[in-house]
Amino acid sequence: MYNVLTLNKIAAVGTSCLGDNYAVSDDVQNPDAILVRSAAMHDMEFGSDLLAIARAGAGTNNIPKDKCTEQGIVVFNTPGANANAVKELVVAGLLLSSRKIVEGIEWAKTLKGNGDAVGKMVEKGKSQFVGPELTGKTLGVIGLGAIGILVANAAVALGMKVIGYDPFMSVPNALRLNPHIALMKNNEEVMTNCDYLTIHVPLTPETKDMVDAEMIEKMKDGVRILNYSRDGLVNTEAVLAAIKSGRVAKYVTDFGNDMILGEENVIVLPHLGASTPESEDNCAVMACEQVKEYIENGNIINSVNYPAISLARTAGDKRICVMHKNVPELIKKILGEISGNVENMLSKSRGEYAYTIIDVAGAIDADKIAAVEGVVRVRVID
Repeated sequence: MYNVLTLNKIAAVGTSCLGDNYAVSDDVQNPDAILVRSAAMHDMEFGSDLLAIARAGAGTNNIPKDKCTEQGIVVFNTPGANANAVKELVVAGLLLSSRKIVEGIEWAKTLKGNGDAVGKMVEKGKSQFVGPELTGKTLGVIGLGAIGILVANAAVALGMKVIGYDPFMSVPNALRLNPHIALMKNNEEVMTNCDYLTIHVPLTPETKDMVDAEMIEKMKDGVRILNYSRDGLVNTEAVLAAIKSGRVAKYVTDFGNDMILGEENVIVLPHLGASTPESEDNCAVMACEQVKEYIENGNIINSVNYPAISLARTAGDKRICVMHKNVPELIKKILGEISGNVENMLSKSRGEYAYTIIDVAGAIDADKIAAVEGVVRVRVID
């Protein structure tokens, strides 16, 4: 029986995938795995039984990934599971940034109580809410991952010209990209040539404040900026100053703070990107399936701190899963401590750490492998 701790509410459609060998609860002691959404984990202490943490969502800033890596704990996320939900909200944001829909709704509420005169008042006042159409305008997309690609393709369908940049775009994602989308050489080339800008990248030291005062000065007058990705990608002071000067026409975000709340031409939403029942179900299912595959077979899918690796099981063999430093000769030393016959093996690295799966027929002494210098963790799966 494996114990799984939930730090947030995880959709039952996901936890039911784990099966009868898993006890899932929010008060589990000594968990083998943790399922989390937004709960902060940086101050948590992890027991020796903990094998995996799965974030039901894409971002993992709430998880101490470096500490997990050092302790041999695999951290998973669920890229793409909420992509459609976020895409739909971004499309809504494009419309909200153009057509003064929010302002029009708020103004219409003030007409309450005018009886039969409301119709004429609406016709007389509607001109103050004029805004441009999206068709023919240029949308810049920074980050062409699971969400960025869906947004870019949807914008093409809306009649927009789309330009984008992503230095890490995978081959599968590239194949999904609409051929009408033009790829730029860098972020600046995108940001200086678009009428609308939407950002879909993680927050890192390199991406923090990527939209700052200096970059805004290079953008088109009247640019509309959308940030549904991460707080900190857009410098709040810079964008607010640019809005007040007229340089930026609109800023739409779901990362509010006291500085921008209630400001004219700033639309702040709650963080609603993944807040759909479909998205929550998709994230829960993916997170639980990844945890189950790792615990039962040692295969790693969608980890943010260990390499992706998958090796089919051989009937009758025991599987040794070894987390270790990525240094020369270490695998040779590990194999030297195995007395059984090695039937199959696969090893991959990610930065300073590596993960090796070894299928063995015969006896295994896990303690000898664990004693090898540079080995972080050893697990044997029957």
